[in-house]
Amino acid sequence: MRIFKIGLLLLSITMFGQEDEKVLKKIYNTSLSDGMSYAWLDHLSNKIGSRLSGSVGAQKAVEYTQSELVKLGLDRVWLQPVMVPKWVRGEKETAYFESAGKRYELNICALGGSVATPQEGLRGQVIEVQGIQEMKSLEADQIRGKIVFFNRAMEETLIQTFQAYGGCVDQRYAGAMEAGRLGALGVIVRSPNLRLDDFPHTGSMTYGDLPVDQRIPSAAISTNDAEMLSAYLKKDKGLQLGFHQQCIQMEDVESYNVIGEITGSEYPNEFIIVGGHLDSWDLGDGSHDDGAGVVQSMEVLRLLSMQESKPKRSIRVVLFMNEENGLRGGKKYAEEAKMNNENHVMALESDAGGFTPRGFSFDCSDEEFAQVKSWEPLFKPYLIHYFEKGGSGADIGPLKSEGMVLAGLRPDSQRYFDYHHAANDTFDAVNKRELELGAATMTSLIYLYDKYGTAKKMTLPVKN
Repeated sequence: MRIFKIGLLLLSITMFGQEDEKVLKKIYNTSLSDGMSYAWLDHLSNKIGSRLSGSVGAQKAVEYTQSELVKLGLDRVWLQPVMVPKWVRGEKETAYFESAGKRYELNICALGGSVATPQEGLRGQVIEVQGIQEMKSLEADQIRGKIVFFNRAMEETLIQTFQAYGGCVDQRYAGAMEAGRLGALGVIVRSPNLRLDDFPHTGSMTYGDLPVDQRIPSAAISTNDAEMLSAYLKKDKGLQLGFHQQCIQMEDVESYNVIGEITGSEYPNEFIIVGGHLDSWDLGDGSHDDGAGVVQSMEVLRLLSMQESKPKRSIRVVLFMNEENGLRGGKKYAEEAKMNNENHVMALESDAGGFTPRGFSFDCSDEEFAQVKSWEPLFKPYLIHYFEKGGSGADIGPLKSEGMVLAGLRPDSQRYFDYHHAANDTFDAVNKRELELGAATMTSLIYLYDKYGTAKKMTLPVKN
């Protein structure tokens, strides 16, 4: 039965490919010649700016995107309340080290969720390690009272840069927790970046269940400064480093997921969602991470609403709050979807930057993947060739259920970590055409899933 079903699907794509080709061409043409994504991103980035959860910027972004979705004339637009953490960076951080009587200033930023240093700052001897495991292999007195410098770099030989990021991000996320257990004074982490520059990259970190009195300040330094610090440590084992940061973790506050819906004409109780996260870190304006995903997802519903026929299934855009330091928005949406017994059949997320789209990765069964592979020829004219099984997105992950398809847009990632969580993640770093190609690519995939359904509930088209 399974082979027969997939065979019918392949036959339907062959028979009706020309119709789908025309629709996809219209989608791409409209996005590239009359798109809204770049203008939306301009406002989000340049008129609002950074959007850290709980901030004024985050609330302004909620209000702006809600108003823009209302303007699209969708069937429903609403806000979904969610409690989010509120962490405030405070005054600009400073850092330096001293060697042979000379002082060298460092580019530094506190990691999201870190405690502050004492008011007068923190100063101590530095010990360099290549990761948490190396630190744990040392004697306790080699760590106690020291500032631990985690200097494991992203692996530059890996073509999949997210894999390289995953290979070193544990030292940022858990380094302070593990060093605090060993009695360290503080933690400095090399920014996860494949190029050498002067931009420190922030990001989330955790203390786990570490008692408050063992929680130590944690900060990132730029890759250039990590290289310089490491070089001086080789010559001066007694090198002293000082840094100062005045961040604070406050009480949780209420924020919102922003949701818009085109209600399905034939299967209104089958939901397809597309989304990105509305919050960003506070150093830049979050244009790549994830302003791009937000405006591309909004554009999907705009482009679909311009088609001659209304979608068969209910299509939702979900702009998630608090992906960066808690994932509260994604968890809240999944929780309410389950509580309301909603049937989500497919979800697509864009959270890998606004660069040239290459394709998608899919978290789904082999049967579902066979279906999407049958659509691959429709995307080839747009140089979209990457259709692989793999991860999807952090915010749609909590929705996962048996038979559901989760997908992630996969843009070219070679430059993504030049900007990720750093002060240079700004509007000027996003190329208009690349952003619009991504929006069209996402819309095309959603169009096909709406037209044919998933393989488990395949709807064969009726030829006119």
